[in-house]
Amino acid sequence: MNYILPIITVIAGFGIVILLKPQIKLSLKLLLAFSGAFLLSLTVFHLLPEVYHHGNARTTGICIMMGILLQIFLEFFSKGAEHGHMHHHSEKLHFPWLLFISLSIHAILEGFPIHSHDSLIYGIIVHKLPIAIILTTFFLEANISKPKVAAFLILFSLMTPLGTLLADIIPLFKTFYVEVSAIVIGIFLHISTTILFESSEGHKFNASKLFVIIMGILTAYII
Repeated sequence: MNYILPIITVIAGFGIVILLKPQIKLSLKLLLAFSGAFLLSLTVFHLLPEVYHHGNARTTGICIMMGILLQIFLEFFSKGAEHGHMHHHSEKLHFPWLLFISLSIHAILEGFPIHSHDSLIYGIIVHKLPIAIILTTFFLEANISKPKVAAFLILFSLMTPLGTLLADIIPLFKTFYVEVSAIVIGIFLHISTTILFESSEGHKFNASKLFVIIMGILTAYII
């Protein structure tokens, strides 16, 4: 299921847009807010304690900061698609290879810790669904053909399972599991906190958003 669920989630996001044609409005912002709170809470409750318990504290901190910097660098090319921050341009776009490469690096890395943290798969699923919806909507509005959009999302959906597979079969990743996990934590911290701020209007949380954020935190704590 760790390999299959991320693929199903991305394809489901594509299908939701094609079949239901949802508008990116309050409901999607609330889903993003929930995913940000859920992912941040999973990171704090599960990933952070483990890496600091098994690794050198100073090295772990450096790797976390490297993960944050890496995500900032990737967003030069992804334009913030990992946290639902995409702007539509009127001109027709070609296949966005830089966006694909950036998102793929991000997705491969986030797949590394899944084998050791079964609950993390739920955080990735909740994170990927709104992103897939936003990507599909953005591409279709940019007049990219449906087959190209489908190809992009199918390839993208394979990246997280690929990261999980690499972490399982390559000894180097097992040797440096703590360091790689700390880098992923940095990525998660940057993405989740950015989602929480960008999902608010003027950085103010209304009652609905506050409720879904609290639900995201509680859900992560329970599992």
